[in-house]
Amino acid sequence: MKVFKKKGELTRFQILAEIAKQQPHLRQKDIAEKLGITIQAVSENIKSLTDDGFVEIREGTARYNITKRGIEKVKKEATDLRKYADEVVETMNTYKSIWPAIAEEELKTGENVWLKMKEGVLYATKEETPASAEVLNDAAPGEDVALTKLNGTIELKKGTVTIIELPTINQGGSRASNTDKISEIYEKGFDKVGIMGTISRAVIEKVGITPDFEFATPQATIAASKRGLNVLVFAVGKMTRSITKKLDEEGIKYTIEDFKK
Repeated sequence: MKVFKKKGELTRFQILAEIAKQQPHLRQKDIAEKLGITIQAVSENIKSLTDDGFVEIREGTARYNITKRGIEKVKKEATDLRKYADEVVETMNTYKSIWPAIAEEELKTGENVWLKMKEGVLYATKEETPASAEVLNDAAPGEDVALTKLNGTIELKKGTVTIIELPTINQGGSRASNTDKISEIYEKGFDKVGIMGTISRAVIEKVGITPDFEFATPQATIAASKRGLNVLVFAVGKMTRSITKKLDEEGIKYTIEDFKK
């Protein structure tokens, strides 16, 4: 069903409906305030409605009257709008929110399963957890599976972020970085590694670290931390401030390590 096919028809309908409800003592200012549009827009639309024979303006006054033709127009468009709204409500009543997960075991359609987050990935499992869902398609272990009717809470603790602040190029760059200490920190174990800046790239190559992300690192770090992953980030100079500001906004814990020689 197509309702208000042309641009501006909804506004014309609303203005005509307001005139029908409040005629004849209705001001353009009242319509503009009610609909959230300008008085000029109201004036132009009333002129158009008058030219088309839907509204009459009493000669010598600013009083508006809806014509018989205008009443039929409002009735038809209101009926079309109601039918459309009913269709939308019916569609939303049958709509299913669908979520993807990885099947930890073999799963069958219609089966009730439990949910857990592991290494930042959502898994569907037969092991009981505080969150559950219904399976929408058969899935083998390791396959993606569609889930609906999610209930409960997925247990998830925010990860932490360790930021290694490196010297700028004016301070010596990678040559002024304490790579031995960096290796010691890295060996403590992190789920993800992110880098910011050219010097960070040079440092991790010296240490032998492969980054998981190097573009949009603050956003990627936040996303990973929210999934319970611990992240190591290499940043240079003022870049440290840009990421800590975003972490503060998200309430994510972090520590800063200075690794200048």
